[in-house]
Amino acid sequence: MGKIQVETCEIEGLKTITPTVFGDERGYFMETYNYEDFAAAGITEKFVQDNQSCSKKGVLRGLHFQIQFPQDKLVRVIKGEVYDVAVDLRPGSKTFGQWHGELLSAENKKQFFIPKNFAHGFLVLSDEAEFCYKCTDFYHPNDEGGLKFDDPEIGVAWPIPEGMELTLSEKDTKWGSFAEYKEARK
Repeated sequence: MGKIQVETCEIEGLKTITPTVFGDERGYFMETYNYEDFAAAGITEKFVQDNQSCSKKGVLRGLHFQIQFPQDKLVRVIKGEVYDVAVDLRPGSKTFGQWHGELLSAENKKQFFIPKNFAHGFLVLSDEAEFCYKCTDFYHPNDEGGLKFDDPEIGVAWPIPEGMELTLSEKDTKWGSFAEYKEARK
């Protein structure tokens, strides 16, 4: 027990988890997930699927959410560095529409817990990044929604270095605005 440090942020439910790393001249060892430690920190969700992606520098994925089958996510980076963002889409939340970002890297080994009903996205800052995440529901192909990554009402301060060329998927260039999202939910 006690092998993780958990920090909360200004948006209720979001948590940053830093594992204890045991290292010596051979390298290191850490537990990336232990149900008992996470439960002691208030994260009792049952994860049913693990995913992994690899992306090049400048790739921006998001902001994605699930419509009918929302997922809790536990995300981390095992190679490289990303700026990871969650936007609160919980109906009635006092922080509805607000965002929080975390720098996740293979070096800092931090994880980011994102509850259901948040939009999620990340920007790759290193030459390449491998991104892993656990989900509490299975992938449903026709259940994905999204918001424009640069929606001014949300105002995510993506740390885009001068000269970085962004790469987005075709679908990520076509998501609607936050205003359209709110109007569709009325």
